[in-house]
Amino acid sequence: MKPLVTFIFGLTSFFIFVSLFTETVAEKDGVYIVYMGAAPKTKGSLRHDHAQLLSSLLKRNKNALVRSYKNGFSGFAARLSAEEAHSIAQRAGVVSVFPDPVLELHTTRSWDFLNYQTSVVIDSNPNSNSNSTSNDSGAIIGILDTGIWPESESFNDKAMGPIPSRWNGTCAKAQDFNTSNCNKKIIGARSYEDDEASVIKYQSPRDMVGHGTHVASTAAGSEVQGVSYYGLAEGTAKGGSPGSRIAMYRVCSPNNGCRGSSILAAFDDAIADGVDVLSLSLGAPSFFKPQITDDPIALGAFHAVQHGITVVCSAGNDGPDPGTVVNAAPWIVTVAASTIDRAFESDVVLGDNTVIKGEGINFANIQKSPVYPIVYGKSAKKKDADVNDSRNCNTNSLDQELVKGKIVVCENLDKTYANEHMDEVKQLGGIGVVLIDYDSKGMASSFGTFPMTVISSEDGAKVLSYINSTKNPVATILRTTSPTKYTPAPIIAYFSSRGPSTIPKNILKPDIAAPGVNILAAWMGNDTAEAPEGKDPPLYNLISGTSMACPHVSGIAATVKSKNPTWSPSAIRSAIMTTANQINNLKAPITTEKGVAATPYDFGAGEVSLTGPLQPGLVYETTAIDYLNFLCHHGYNITTIKTIANTIPDGFTCPKESSIDLISNINYPSIAITNFNEKAGRKVNRTLTNVAGDGNSVYTVTIDSPANLDIKVVPNKLQFTKNGDKSSYEVSFSAANPLKEDVFGSIAWSNGKYKVRSPFAVSSKRDN
Repeated sequence: MKPLVTFIFGLTSFFIFVSLFTETVAEKDGVYIVYMGAAPKTKGSLRHDHAQLLSSLLKRNKNALVRSYKNGFSGFAARLSAEEAHSIAQRAGVVSVFPDPVLELHTTRSWDFLNYQTSVVIDSNPNSNSNSTSNDSGAIIGILDTGIWPESESFNDKAMGPIPSRWNGTCAKAQDFNTSNCNKKIIGARSYEDDEASVIKYQSPRDMVGHGTHVASTAAGSEVQGVSYYGLAEGTAKGGSPGSRIAMYRVCSPNNGCRGSSILAAFDDAIADGVDVLSLSLGAPSFFKPQITDDPIALGAFHAVQHGITVVCSAGNDGPDPGTVVNAAPWIVTVAASTIDRAFESDVVLGDNTVIKGEGINFANIQKSPVYPIVYGKSAKKKDADVNDSRNCNTNSLDQELVKGKIVVCENLDKTYANEHMDEVKQLGGIGVVLIDYDSKGMASSFGTFPMTVISSEDGAKVLSYINSTKNPVATILRTTSPTKYTPAPIIAYFSSRGPSTIPKNILKPDIAAPGVNILAAWMGNDTAEAPEGKDPPLYNLISGTSMACPHVSGIAATVKSKNPTWSPSAIRSAIMTTANQINNLKAPITTEKGVAATPYDFGAGEVSLTGPLQPGLVYETTAIDYLNFLCHHGYNITTIKTIANTIPDGFTCPKESSIDLISNINYPSIAITNFNEKAGRKVNRTLTNVAGDGNSVYTVTIDSPANLDIKVVPNKLQFTKNGDKSSYEVSFSAANPLKEDVFGSIAWSNGKYKVRSPFAVSSKRDN
């Protein structure tokens, strides 16, 4: 049994990924991406300099070309020597040349919980269309992932109308995938061949991992009643935008990761195909954050947004350390992960009848009465074993005679997969495991039919105290149940990558949080490895990660787009951010896994609202000029920027005083300031656009500020008279004393009907 809560493909594939990644970032012979910026205005043609480079390359080596990009942007991927790559990088028209990177892959109850959080009344009739996300939206969501399992009932097209006429995509054929696998729900499916050097090749849109199927059904799955994970979490499965169409772009394979060249090819195709939203639950690891011009996701997303496509990406799973957020370019919607109000509870009953709440998924068939001997791993160590190894129940650290027939208490000091502790105890004849691991709070792993559960460090102390004070300690582990209305929820998941963004800090990331823990959604139908002993493969599976949070937001973005087809990607992002929730189901501030109040570095603007983005009142339009200025302030010269951008307004040039500090001034729905000097202070400007319709409306500002920061907003009232009206304001930040730590707050505008809230973060640290 492999871990059910999976972030990439499991531990084995993680090491494959690290090996592949290490190879690709090193400068050596191999596949390189040659990025040449904007595509020509004539659709489907090559720029002259692009064509010349390709011609020259193919004359030297007719097999050198891997891919060519020409729809949304220009460039190609090719097999080059390091010397050739360096030479091409000097050519006119070439923005960057970089090794082809391998990136990593970073649901029923979740949508009901979001409904509850946003105070939407749920109709008890499961066939009701009262939920706004159930209406046929017609939007097209492109998903870059591991493929799709088209036979899943979540992809049925019952009652769906004709495929939108604007759709230009295709349904690829493969040995295990036919055009008949597409329908009015799955309207497109492409795959990108693995590199010729790959040991194992897979060239089909069919999902052989499960991740892409799970993501696709979370974003836009059709309503399916009576689904569960072997009886747990039973309910009605549906995506965030059940009426939306799905276009799958398989860019990741089971053995070769997610190639940057494939990701760029998928962006290029998706732009031409006519998608409305792109959803990417993948990204670079936090230890490697490429510059924008070396980042296939940032580059592809830039051009997609310029073509009116909203791009939503996962923030990464390297939390809770600060500065680990990825996919942080300002044109991307970056999503953190949170819990929902459903638990997977497997309790421990001690011999004195004390009940300890635990979490985990097991289908154990042992007695409910506490009759089984229980021992602490440290007390069952081999004579020559390290004490900490035995506390962890690591391999070769436990004495089989002291473990056999007992429940063993282990600690997860090494932060490894919970299942590794299970495997060691199980092979020594132990009958159960109680794992002490505070960090996993709220996230359940699957242990099949083996009795195992995970408890907090506080409860672990109680269990150890009982063992140490009892002559013959006994216990049992109860089979899992899945109660709902669990409090508090949401909590920001411990694994969710955190801000501040380092490319650069002056954009506040992540943008938003959404459910990403123990999400039930469709799965591939042949995965016997996920099945508990004696069970058929699961048709729906429970997994966790910002990968699961991302499609929640993608589905909401698709619904907003369908209701407001003329809105830009930045207007949609603004609507999602400014209507977010910061309060949990106990009517208290949302917290992190440690129980402390979450900050914008943890969840951006807050937990996504299901209905608020449909009527935000006002939006922050981040314009093409804003993004061009961002590139200027980030250090790119005007020549490079003109090569990158699809269109540049006549007369545009970089400001004379470009600096990273000025990035704070682009019209983003949040505010981030670094290098803050209390003596000089800082001023930033923002502009709001009315999307609430015609009619006079006055918005008044409310400031939530920390005690050691002074904030003034001028003017303090904004008036709008018709739809599309714009009004600007200036925010002045000052302080009497130096800031000892980063501080947070918010600025909100309200007219009594709508509240438009923007979080801010201010730091005295210098941006690197």
